[in-house]
Amino acid sequence: MHDIEPHFKWRDDYIASEDPDSPFYGYENSEVSFTHRLYNFYIHPQWDSFGSTTLYGKLLWVDYDEGFALVELIGEWNDALHNDIMYLKRHVAEPLMEKGIYRFAFFCENVLNFHTSMDDDYYAEWAEEVNSEGGWIVLANVRQHLIEEMDAARLWQYLNYGEHFNDLFWQKHKPPFVCAMINALVDGRILPLQP
Repeated sequence: MHDIEPHFKWRDDYIASEDPDSPFYGYENSEVSFTHRLYNFYIHPQWDSFGSTTLYGKLLWVDYDEGFALVELIGEWNDALHNDIMYLKRHVAEPLMEKGIYRFAFFCENVLNFHTSMDDDYYAEWAEEVNSEGGWIVLANVRQHLIEEMDAARLWQYLNYGEHFNDLFWQKHKPPFVCAMINALVDGRILPLQP
């Protein structure tokens, strides 16, 4: 786990710790010290903490004019024990929504497990807030066993995920193109791009 880095090829375009409107403004990552752990495993020091002990992320891109945020996640999404949705909504989404962000895409290749609490209040609240502004919440590249857990919790009512949002090769493109592609997928205008 310690050698999985967040996507870094967009750092010429955006760095969350240097954006005064970002919830991670001023956040300092160590270049050499491993401080965050996922259970007994250290994770790469470039991942950012937002309060959860099992789920970490990296705000990769924000477009305040278009209302987009692209976030990469790593770890275990555990609502049953740690209420990770609360941390994600309160400490990442809400500060961004205060700045006009209502379209959220989370890249979940490195999310290894999902555990539901069967309490969907945070999901319902968040979906209602973004939908009222014409926005959405997308989980891209979610592992099949996580999709099954999310389906069992009926999260499809609030989140966009599944077949059309998997196998997105987002790292090869610039952020504005990725935002446009995901927006078109949500609107049902295109099928996912292949490599």
